[in-house]
Amino acid sequence: MSNKPDQPDLPDQLDVLNPATGELLTTVAAATVQEVDAAVALAAAAQRRWAAAAPADRARLLRRFAAEVDAHLEELALLEVREAGHTLGNARWEAGNVRDLLDFSAGGAERLNGRQIPVPGGLDVTILEPLGVVGVIAPWNFPMPIAAWGTAPALAAGNAVILKPAETTPLTALRLAELALVAGLPEGLFQVLPGTGEVAGNALVEHPGVAKIVFTGSTRVGKQIMAKCAQRVKRVTLELGGKSPNIVFADADIEAAAAAAPMSFLDNAGQDCCARTRILVQREVHDRFLELLAPALREVVVGDPADEKTQMGPLISQVQLDRVRAYVPDGLDGIRGTAPTGPGFWFPPTVLTGLAPDAPAAVEEIFGPVAVVLPFEDEQDALALANATEYGLAGSIWTRDLGRALRVSGGVAAGNLSVNSHSSVRYWTPFGGYKQSGLGRELGPDALTAFTETKNVFLSTEA
Repeated sequence: MSNKPDQPDLPDQLDVLNPATGELLTTVAAATVQEVDAAVALAAAAQRRWAAAAPADRARLLRRFAAEVDAHLEELALLEVREAGHTLGNARWEAGNVRDLLDFSAGGAERLNGRQIPVPGGLDVTILEPLGVVGVIAPWNFPMPIAAWGTAPALAAGNAVILKPAETTPLTALRLAELALVAGLPEGLFQVLPGTGEVAGNALVEHPGVAKIVFTGSTRVGKQIMAKCAQRVKRVTLELGGKSPNIVFADADIEAAAAAAPMSFLDNAGQDCCARTRILVQREVHDRFLELLAPALREVVVGDPADEKTQMGPLISQVQLDRVRAYVPDGLDGIRGTAPTGPGFWFPPTVLTGLAPDAPAAVEEIFGPVAVVLPFEDEQDALALANATEYGLAGSIWTRDLGRALRVSGGVAAGNLSVNSHSSVRYWTPFGGYKQSGLGRELGPDALTAFTETKNVFLSTEA
């Protein structure tokens, strides 16, 4: 793809703004199709040498990369605060997650085992071989950790990686690439190409030298990428949208459930595919839950993301702010917190009540600090509401009844569930969605195998 005359608005550089102030931080050159092509050639050459290296040597370099990230953790965190508007505590966790995932994946490089399968007349073994060059297209909502989710296991499995960060958040990715070189990773093995999705992203997806695409973003764009990859039978992992339920039964610890509910959808200002934005409460405790939820919501500290006390920062952009506002017109019933009113892209914590279960705000992904509360009657009704969306990424179940927890976990069509908590992501457990929330799984003990081909070899023992 190229910048044709009928596409005059595609930029040759990207403006990086501070979401908390709206001020310009810097500009970054946007990669062209030709630069993507050159990067793939460089990556392919580096990958052949990397794959030929001993697994222990690959592991050692990845651990050095992890050590460099650790040595620059505060720098990376502050960069994430400035370009993405994340709170300082979250940004520190994110940089630490990159470090930990590199360490975890390094161990996998030394344990990427095939199998010996009993067969008559000989010995049959499987060998896991790297795919080649992997393209990772990362989102703006969690720029550092999600970039690492694809990059770390792909490198550990013997692949080269070309990372295209989101247009609004390229800075931490560029810094990680610098640290990889400092750590001793071969030049060309891990490259970062900032650019637009229409040009750089599309060039990666369509390039015949790229063996797999890992994409995190909207379901709409994910479908487009999947269709283009299908033309070349190119492997793809997709982590897409979500509209996750938070199911609160009458037998739950209602105080604990109400206290935990705000940050289950306000983390990263609600810009989280796992956000529990559909709060389903059994009718007999519905009013009591709202009474407890209101003060908990209003106590959330919204403000300067660089302040240690801040719990929620701004939205990423004016475009995102306008999108969120469109779902919350004046006059809707609900509970609202407070947010700064000066420069920047701010929206207050909001819980909507009294909506129909099929209202747009109740079923569509808003990607902002907005949740809805819907009553339900019994388990069957709760499951019907929980599954009444095209998404199936995450969810929470609050109950003291172990049998109910297991039954409902079995009935909710989602890839990541949590009982009496809101945990979704750990780098040592698998992550991914049902339905239109995605395809494939990331993280966990099998992460490296998603970046390999299985080769079967039969050795005859017969004369």
